[in-house]
Amino acid sequence: MLVTGFPAQAFGTNCYVVAAGPGEQCLVVDPGIGVLDQLEQTLAQHRLSPAAVLLTHGHLDHTFSVAPVCGARGITAYVHPDDREMLADPAKGLSADLTAMFGGRLPYTEPDDVAELTDGAVLTIAGLEVTVDHAPGHTGGSVLFRLPGAGSSWDAEELCLSGDVLFAGSIGRTDLPGGSTPTMMTSLRDKILPLADDTVVLPGHGPATTIGRERASNPYLRDLIAAPGRFL
Repeated sequence: MLVTGFPAQAFGTNCYVVAAGPGEQCLVVDPGIGVLDQLEQTLAQHRLSPAAVLLTHGHLDHTFSVAPVCGARGITAYVHPDDREMLADPAKGLSADLTAMFGGRLPYTEPDDVAELTDGAVLTIAGLEVTVDHAPGHTGGSVLFRLPGAGSSWDAEELCLSGDVLFAGSIGRTDLPGGSTPTMMTSLRDKILPLADDTVVLPGHGPATTIGRERASNPYLRDLIAAPGRFL
């Protein structure tokens, strides 16, 4: 199994490429701002052909390059319906200051073919089976993507691409449109904490971690474990 990733030029958003192995079809997860050149290099290095783009949520720093990646190959972008409108109008997910900062200077287009994700769905694409967990809080349509990790560089039983739900030592912000702290805490309680400690977490920003490490040291998870009803 091949799992690799790199940070985008803007916001350090991690773009991941997942495949059953070199020379196979692959999934591209969260192609953000300024990733196209490095993505093409990664695909060429491992002789990969994208079969679909998976989006953990609809924020622009995770979706900006989805249309060119999909359009060049005639492939589908997958997003949860609660974030679908952000693919048509990214400003719906931005704060006023971020909207002012972008100010139309980033030419964004919506992908032609969009499929909607549902909680608990299992996607079978490119020889991979990916389980979708709806985990709102950062946005209304945030999801986790889980898949078997045996044979990957981590050789873990399970990998979790967590988007901006869970980071190493932190969690995603909840103050942008569609965000909610109580909803985030519910997602952490119901979707993150039940995962096995050896699950490798590949977050939307920052380094990889494990559920066990976060359970022991992440202040948000520690507080939730200590007082599960406090934030809900």
